[in-house]
Amino acid sequence: MSSKSYIESNRERFLEELFELLRIPSISADSAFSGDVRKCAETVADFLKTAGADNVILEETAGYPIVYGEKIIDTNLPTVLIYGHYDVQPSVPDELWDTPPFEPTIKNDKIYARGACDDKGQMFMHVKAFESMMQTNELTCNVKFMIEGEEEVGSSNLDTYCKNNKEKLKADVILISDTSMLANDMPSIDVGLRGLSYVEVEVTGPNIDLHSGVYGGAVANPINVLCDMIAGMKDENNHITIPGFYKDVLEVSPEDRAAMAKTPFSLDIYKSHLEIDDVMGEEGFSTLERTGIRPTLDVNGIWGGYTGEGAKTVLPSKAYAKISMRLVPNQSSETITKLFTDYFNSVAPKSVKVKVTPHHGGEPVLTPTDSVPYKAAAAAMKDTFGKDPIPTRGGGSIPIVALFEKELETKTVLMGFGLDSDAIHSPNEHYGVFNYFRGIETIPRFFYHFAEMNK
Repeated sequence: MSSKSYIESNRERFLEELFELLRIPSISADSAFSGDVRKCAETVADFLKTAGADNVILEETAGYPIVYGEKIIDTNLPTVLIYGHYDVQPSVPDELWDTPPFEPTIKNDKIYARGACDDKGQMFMHVKAFESMMQTNELTCNVKFMIEGEEEVGSSNLDTYCKNNKEKLKADVILISDTSMLANDMPSIDVGLRGLSYVEVEVTGPNIDLHSGVYGGAVANPINVLCDMIAGMKDENNHITIPGFYKDVLEVSPEDRAAMAKTPFSLDIYKSHLEIDDVMGEEGFSTLERTGIRPTLDVNGIWGGYTGEGAKTVLPSKAYAKISMRLVPNQSSETITKLFTDYFNSVAPKSVKVKVTPHHGGEPVLTPTDSVPYKAAAAAMKDTFGKDPIPTRGGGSIPIVALFEKELETKTVLMGFGLDSDAIHSPNEHYGVFNYFRGIETIPRFFYHFAEMNK
């Protein structure tokens, strides 16, 4: 029996086992769910053992454990290190979900649940593909699994783990499925990811909330000031005004921009899907370029003062915002965080005090399309989709890719099977049943081609 036949004969079980994972609310950002996060790690470990992995262990960290497992069939064969994460984003606001976020439901051939795509569905494809290769004697490479539980909160303990386990994690390529394709009939592989600098800012005016009638117009309103400061970070062309922000940006050649422009994309469909009348972004760049090759600055949340029901006429003492900056090749998250902090302090009026607290960050990466790992992934996708995948640049950030390159000195292939329309991080996150099984079918083909190309 081939792995493809094995997968087909076990479809219902493969779905139900994924559902078992999806029912666990492994929300790493909320300590109230710490028990569930650990339970999810234990469940992943059990599935790895059942699939045939050896030396499966929960590697303890200062936070949540990393699930490690391996299958070394021949030390002369190449080794593939699989990375994924079992933690998920918070589900709130739960009232905006059409079905309970932790009760997986199939509608219109899509699996609706928090983590369905990001990343339990995509991570679990590798476990089931491994099981299929083991059961059909088609495993052509050694394999190692490193599945963490803190990706959604910055992977703060992964750096230490990688530094302390370089020999254990040694591999010829790292394979990750935590990205998306252009469409189900248009496979693609991300060859670039943006980096990230994420900060929280606090603006303080008076020492307590004040009556807006008695003090309004005489004392600085921190919310007004914060809005003015944020608005000043972009000019009329949506160009970021922080001094030095673009200094290290790797400019993309006209030839590469022309190649990007050939990527199938409908601006009308894009706007229709988002129910917007027009797009907005940096002048002089297309929508695909704005999300792939240009840095950004966006407010992710802003609050302060009274936000309850009814009216309370206060002039607030404090205002806050969370701000993220997506970075492109050659930009450094540490440098950008410092530039932002210096700028934010420099533009603050004397009527307020400001504080910048850096959160997590990550570095941008590029993967060469002429490398053996990329060629193996492209050949695998052609086997199952019937056409060559298109190399694309993702707008998101996976900071651990740069970490792996630095600490493990290993290149990464981003072979994701999600779609941009899967609503990850949003209510009603979903993942296509087609995508789940197509991923399970494609991964063994990657192993086959990678082994062949390394002979």
